[in-house]
Amino acid sequence: MKVREVVDAIIDACQTPRIENTCDLLIEGDWEHEVTGIASTFMATVDVIRDAISKGANLIITHEPTYFTHLDRTDWLAGDEVYRLKKRLIDENQINIWRFHDYMHATRPDMVFAALNQHLSWTAFEIPEHFFCYQIPATTVGELADFLDDRLKVKTTRIIGDRSARVERVGLLIGGASLGLGEEQMPMRLMRDRDLDVMVCGEIMEWTLCAYVRDAHQLGLNKAMIVLGHNRTEEIGMEVLVGWLQELFPEISVHFTEAGEPFLG
Repeated sequence: MKVREVVDAIIDACQTPRIENTCDLLIEGDWEHEVTGIASTFMATVDVIRDAISKGANLIITHEPTYFTHLDRTDWLAGDEVYRLKKRLIDENQINIWRFHDYMHATRPDMVFAALNQHLSWTAFEIPEHFFCYQIPATTVGELADFLDDRLKVKTTRIIGDRSARVERVGLLIGGASLGLGEEQMPMRLMRDRDLDVMVCGEIMEWTLCAYVRDAHQLGLNKAMIVLGHNRTEEIGMEVLVGWLQELFPEISVHFTEAGEPFLG
């Protein structure tokens, strides 16, 4: 199959209307290239590209950008040594890179969120009609953080609040959702309106939800926040995606390559 045929089949399988203004673009490569193998990953880092080459995969399906900005614009990278060397690695090995982001999140249920939900075994704890919210068995902030660290292989976790505080009502804002999804006040409203004890986040903005939770804690309210990082809350979606892709393309070898969180701890 050609790259275009693979991408069209994936979008059709999402069963969601075509998205006109999307970042789900062919970032590198040629629509007419024959696909020799598929690598699914959170981000097409240099090491991920090298791994795909070693496994004979010439199509990388990445959830996040390859060239450091949301729409993978490269005009600002003219003369940049990092860009030049990375692009040379891609071009010399005829690697195709397609971004699978908007369609994953537009599919119902959200493919990334559903994968994380399943991986944490939290489906039974969902609060009906309250997306992102859970009523889990009573635990402490520290115990919850340890559980998430273990399940998601987190090396660097940040906590606001009291590690020994008892919590049951949990909000889960994966990836960049805690930035507000276009509405800066959304995370704080969610925490207030759903009476959440703790918010588990990917990315953070230190003057929004982070500041809100810190002030709440300093005022003696039982509020806390656990920050796991964008990668650790979404990469499981790209790992689970492998099985979905393999069913779509039984004749093509599909594998997952972990990009991993960028911080050493």
